[in-house]
Amino acid sequence: MPQTTLHVETATGHQVMAAAGKKILRPGGKAATQQLCQWANFQPGETVLELAASFGYSAIALAKQYGVTVVGIEKNPESVARAQANVQAAGLEAQVQIIEGDIFHLEQVSGQFDYVLAEAILTMQSQPVKAKILQGVRDRLKPQGKFLSHELLATAHEANIHRDLAAALRTNSTPLSPAHWMELYEAAGFRVLHHKTGAMGLLNPVRIIQDEGLKDALQFFWNVATQPAVRDRLHKIRQVFQQYKQELGYIIVCVERI
Repeated sequence: MPQTTLHVETATGHQVMAAAGKKILRPGGKAATQQLCQWANFQPGETVLELAASFGYSAIALAKQYGVTVVGIEKNPESVARAQANVQAAGLEAQVQIIEGDIFHLEQVSGQFDYVLAEAILTMQSQPVKAKILQGVRDRLKPQGKFLSHELLATAHEANIHRDLAAALRTNSTPLSPAHWMELYEAAGFRVLHHKTGAMGLLNPVRIIQDEGLKDALQFFWNVATQPAVRDRLHKIRQVFQQYKQELGYIIVCVERI
């Protein structure tokens, strides 16, 4: 398992998963992200701002596959350093830039972009903070620019899911119903172009293999099995996922600035 100073018991769920070696930390997995990219119809030379870029994996993949220029912002300086090393190793310094920044202060990011991408970001915020981030996103988009969003969905029992997820994930996880997500985007000045919902399989073993590939998935399973603190945390998180498996899902949305 990678060396880390992470305090497993108090860390957020996504930090624990990442420390165990999981790279795809999105509720709908790689397939949902691919659908977002199809809706975006990226063209070479277009610009993308990625929120919470982590170790730069998504930014690198976008630059390689679509020829876009990506600026990723990430709050954790250690993650920024690791992401920058990954970009350099990929030979993409001319296309990908990872900078230290805060999703709550997007006004500090210069310029406007053709797209803003945020995956599993808004869910972790309260309703007023969701709205604040979306206002910042809108300001960073060019006229008719597109926001690509990938978040958790609660089809029922929103309050109970919020309570139990927040306790398990150690973060203010507040998934919304499809109607409430749409209301949020429209209130922030966006027009909804596409959306899709599906089952949430973040800690489903089959989905892990599909998203990570067999080799990396086996390494993740080994890390979890041999690290009791990590195993206990992820077991508790998965219990909540299983408890609400009929109501908890993912939603991907492509909206346009108006």
